[in-house]
Amino acid sequence: MFKLSEIKELIKLVDSTTVQELEIENEGSRLLIRKPNKTESVVVTHTPPNQHYSPLQPPVYAVAPHTAQNAAPETGPVAQPPAADPSEGLHKITSPMVGTFYSASAPGAAPFVSVGDRVGEKTTVCILEAMKLMNPIEAEIKGEIVDVLVENGQLVEYGQTLFLVKPE
Repeated sequence: MFKLSEIKELIKLVDSTTVQELEIENEGSRLLIRKPNKTESVVVTHTPPNQHYSPLQPPVYAVAPHTAQNAAPETGPVAQPPAADPSEGLHKITSPMVGTFYSASAPGAAPFVSVGDRVGEKTTVCILEAMKLMNPIEAEIKGEIVDVLVENGQLVEYGQTLFLVKPE
């Protein structure tokens, strides 16, 4: 039989790792901890020694899923309200098509723009290759490049944000 303190420790361990599921059998008891969609599910069953475990039998013991609603309150600093969206007030330059993102006109050439560069409406910020055609993408706004959100050579989707620009 598993002790509640052992179950709590295992939940913490699974939560702190990338492991999505942990199953342990010990002396006729079975413990399953599963993390679908960033929440843990815990099922503890006890099978009498002369019987075999069957997933069709209802569990004898069960522990409620560990979620934010039934988690014990944590001690420590008071949670701060969520920070404002860092891209709030910034213009997003998005991809008008599916294609490959190129930050420069040729391999080894300087990128069209970098973080901190000032751009105008007609400034070319990158090239998107789609179906062997090179499509220059313009800033469409005056401002300063705050962030480049894609890597050179990366495949981008329609509507994906490529750059963040602080408008002037």
